[in-house]
Formats: sequence, C-alpha cells, structure tokens
Amino acid sequence: MLQDRIFELKGKVQHYAWGGFEFIPNWLQVPNNPPLPCAEYWMGAHPSAPSLLKNGGEIIDLNYLIQQLPDVAVGKETWQRFGELPYLFKILDVKEMLSIQVHPSKAEAEKGFAAEEAAGIPINAPNRNYKDKNHKPEVMVALSEFWLLHGFLQPDVLKRVLHSVPAFEPLAALFEKEGYRALYQHVMELPQQQVNIMLLPLVLAERQKYKAGQLTKSQPGWWVAKLYEGQEFVGDIDRGVFSIYFFNIVQVQPGGAVFQGAGVPHAYLEGQNVELMANSDNVLRGGLTPKHVDVPELLKHTVFEGITPVVMQGEDTGKGERLYHCPVPDFGISKLQLAAGQTLRHISSSLEIIVVMAGTLRVSGRGMVTVGKGGTVAILAAEAYELQAVEPVLAYRAFVPR
Repeated sequence: MLQDRIFELKGKVQHYAWGGFEFIPNWLQVPNNPPLPCAEYWMGAHPSAPSLLKNGGEIIDLNYLIQQLPDVAVGKETWQRFGELPYLFKILDVKEMLSIQVHPSKAEAEKGFAAEEAAGIPINAPNRNYKDKNHKPEVMVALSEFWLLHGFLQPDVLKRVLHSVPAFEPLAALFEKEGYRALYQHVMELPQQQVNIMLLPLVLAERQKYKAGQLTKSQPGWWVAKLYEGQEFVGDIDRGVFSIYFFNIVQVQPGGAVFQGAGVPHAYLEGQNVELMANSDNVLRGGLTPKHVDVPELLKHTVFEGITPVVMQGEDTGKGERLYHCPVPDFGISKLQLAAGQTLRHISSSLEIIVVMAGTLRVSGRGMVTVGKGGTVAILAAEAYELQAVEPVLAYRAFVPR
C-alpha cells in the first residue's frame, strides 16, 4: 500500500514535426541533442504515453497505479463515472501550423471506434481516425502570444471575404444560397487540379505581399505565405488554405484561454500554450498536414455555423489562483500565481496534476515534493494538501471538477 499521496511526475515529450526545438527543452532544463522538434509534453495516463511517478527510489507507471488502486489514485467517484483518469494535460510549442481538425462527440467516437475495430483497422494504422472511444473537448491557456483558427466566420464577415478575394468570388453565390455546409463541402471535395487553379494565383499573390511587408498575422494571407515560405516551386496547393480564410483568426495573450468543444473546426497556428483535454487522441483532419485526411468523416462531425470566439480570462479567486470554467465534467484548469512565501490549500477531488512553468513550489500533505521550472507534481485523490511558493511561482493545476 502506498504511504504517500504526493509524488513528482515525469511526463513524455512528443517529437511531432510541427514543434519547436528550444521552448520545451529549455523549460524542462534538458539538452536537445541531437536536435529534435519538441512539440508536446504529455502529463497523464493515456495508454500511448503514460507518465511516471517517482516514489523514493521506485518508479511507478501512472496507468498501472490507476488500474491497481483506482479508488486511491483517481477516487471512487471519478473511477465509477469515467473508468480512468479522464483528462490529458500538455505543454505545447507550436512552430508550424497544425492540421485543420475537428473532434467527435462522445457518442460519435464510440460508434466510430466500434466501426474501425469491426473493419479490422489496426489501432496504430496511419488511416485510423478513432484511437479510442472518447470525445476530445479541450481548453488551451496561452503561455506566449498565441494564434489559432477557431470556428467559421460569422455570415456577414464570410460574405465579405468571398466577395473581396477574387479567387473566391465564384463561391459567394453558393454560400448565400446554401450556407456553410454546402460551401465547405464543395471546396473540400474539389478535384486537386481545380484546387490548384483556384488557389495558386492567390498563394503567389500573398507571398508577394508578405515579402513586401504588407501583411500582418491577423490577415489570412500572412499564414498562407508562411505555409509556403521558401518554396521556389509551389506544387499541389493544400486545400486547408480555404479554412485559413473561412475561419476566425484568433490572437490570445498570455493567460487568455479558449475552449473548443466537439465539432468546432480549429487549428493552432503559432505560439506556446498549456492544453487540457479529455483523455483521447481522436482527431479528424481536413488539411495542412501530411497525416491522414478524411474529408467525409470531417464533414460528418463539423459544426456548420458562424462563431464569435470567446477568449476567457478566468475567475480570480483572490488566493493567487485563477479558474477557467469549462463546460465539461472531464476536467478543470486553473492558473496559480503565488508570491514568495504565499500558501494555498486544497483537497483533491480526484488525481490532480500541477505543472510549474516558473519559480519553485513545495507541495505537502502525506508526502512532500519540491519542484522548480519544468517540474510536475501529482496529488492522488481525496488528499488535503498545501502549496507553498519557495520563490514566486507560475503554475497550472489540472483537476476533475466536483
């Protein structure tokens, strides 16, 4: 039986091609040699990359601990409801644009997973859409200035785009007559040759404006030019370019947060963030990626309506903690900013993970762990614990809402 309830946690770096080379290694205070793109740092119990707990000289696989002692690790109520740690916590460094993507609802993920299992598609196959049976709502909190695409533009704004960009003028009547789904399905199902004919002049024109310093990051052309920067010959044009013009371009300052529910099309463009999501790896892609793109499946799950993005600033508790309210039962997130010597007390409702971005934090209860920048602490369920800032601390706490 475990004596302690508080442990240092070690996550796993994911070396996806879109990641940067410096931010995550510098934060973790580890060398990146030979240099590899470090895109994500995972903290949680996802079967593909479970975290490890340090228990004295012993190393414990978090997934194994949860399976062996579910009531102790995640708590009886969480285990009965979810049958797992229901969230996955990440730090992201986005150097290159991520894919246009949509996440399925819980019910649709269960159906999609069952269908692919029945079809005999291996779980690690590149053409597999559903890696698990879970939905994947997610929230991101910016660590730097962060840019993303989030949902379709409102109808009047999208009409202006279609009329003002010569390449899109032929699409304006279709949108005005039949709406978002007809427009998006049309461009996503166009033969590649027609995509090239429509978009190549646009890409070349945007590259010229970019070189002349005539574009800013709030304009679609900036991101299109970045996508094709340095390419002397532009071959087949990625149909994800349409989405850059059709979706909201959102700028988020450090501490701002954006929640993304099932069906909302989105893509991260640039910057660093903290991301918290349901414990899933289900992604339906529609472009800006060399990975598997499944347009029919993407269209089936996309929310076809205009969205006005909401950037949450969180609720200040007055105790050095700012809560970001997310409309799902799977996870909650807060930002901790504590002055040197400041303390904060909590009782964990389930397994909680605290990741330190700056400063030194001591966590004490049944067990005591002190971690600095790049360190992470796991607190098992139903534990009364105290946080103390040894020096000024910026940290983020993931938990299961009560």
